Parts: sequence; structure tokens; C-alpha cells
Amino acid sequence: MTKISNFQKVSVTPELLQGLQGFVAFIDDGTDIEAVFDIAAALANHEVSAGAITYLKSHPEIAQLFQEQYIAPTPNLEALLKLPEDSLGFAYASHMRAANLDPEFYRKVELQDDASYLALRMRQTHDIWHTVTGFGTDSIGEIGLQAFQLAQNRSPLAVMLIAAITLSMIKMNSDLNPLVRVLQQGYDLGYQAKPFLAQKWEEAWSKPLADWRKELNVTPLR
Repeated sequence: MTKISNFQKVSVTPELLQGLQGFVAFIDDGTDIEAVFDIAAALANHEVSAGAITYLKSHPEIAQLFQEQYIAPTPNLEALLKLPEDSLGFAYASHMRAANLDPEFYRKVELQDDASYLALRMRQTHDIWHTVTGFGTDSIGEIGLQAFQLAQNRSPLAVMLIAAITLSMIKMNSDLNPLVRVLQQGYDLGYQAKPFLAQKWEEAWSKPLADWRKELNVTPLR
């Protein structure tokens, strides 16, 4: 009797194929944001994503956020730049302007279930996490933030992006030491910090960034 492998049992959906194409595309071009969204869509209904959500909801404060399905309005960068210079809002808006980023950079998500809520909330707050942790928006900084998210959220998407960026650097014959160092730094920082996903950042834009970091046990990288 021929034994059927687990691979043969996998239903290869259009989403999975598009996700694989996105993964390969991200190896070739680490700035291809649409490739990231394709990978995320491929993972959305997989058991590994359900496992990550189960883990997240084991934290009561995050479970409450899922129950509320808390979503904040799109930040007004002009208004945030009028806040005190030591505030989270000013630091976030300055980060966005310096990098020429749009707060609604992400592919839209139809809010249907826990998985879609998590995807939307993470996209909505992605650059707030960059601001609070101090990780930059270059490849090394993004790797650091993905390692942070892996420690905090057990994010399957973070695993895929870390793998893709690593493979891209191997392809380009780049030095892997900075990448490995920032992976360790990011994971350690995420492990020691309080849950970022539980925070309603947008309700306290005026709070000093230093206070946020102290409360969440974050020592930003220099």
C-alpha cells in the first residue's frame, strides 16, 4: 500500500499559490509590500494562524481587545505634529513624514473574524511599533521588528518575512552577522516587553514616548 504524504494531502488553493509567489517575490525585492499581503492572505486560514491567535487570547488584555474589535481612526499626521515633541504622536508623525509613509499604506481588510481583526490591527499599528521600539524601516530594522513580533505574537507572517529577508541577503552575498544580531535583539526586546497588541495607542497620542517605553518595559535600540 502506498503511503500518502502529508504534502499530497494539502489542498493547494489559489491563496496558497499566490502566497508562495509572494514569498519568492519578497526574496527578490524586500520592499514589495504587495508580496507581504499575499503571504499574509495565504496564512490567514491556516491552522498555524489559529494557534497564534489562541496564544494571543491567553493574555486577558488582548482577549478583551479581540472581543471589542477595537479599531482606531486613521491618524491625522498634521494634528499629531502639533503635539509636544516628546509625545508618542509627534514621534510617530515625524517617523511617517521622514520615511514618506502613508498611515493607510496597507491592503484593506474586511473585518469578519479574529484573523481579519488581527491583520487589520497589526497593519494599523505597524509604524507605531516601529516608533516605540526604535527599529528603523530598512531591511535590518524590519527584521528586528519581525523578531519582536515573533516573541510577542508568535506571528507566522513574521517567520515568513524573516526567512525571506535572510534568503535575500544570502542571494546578495551580504554579511549575515548584523541580521543575526538584530534578530536576537528584537526577540529579546519583544520577550521582555508587555503586550503591544493590548495597547490603545491612539487614545494617548500626547503621552510622552519615554513614558510609554517605561510602562511597557522597552529599552529602544540606539
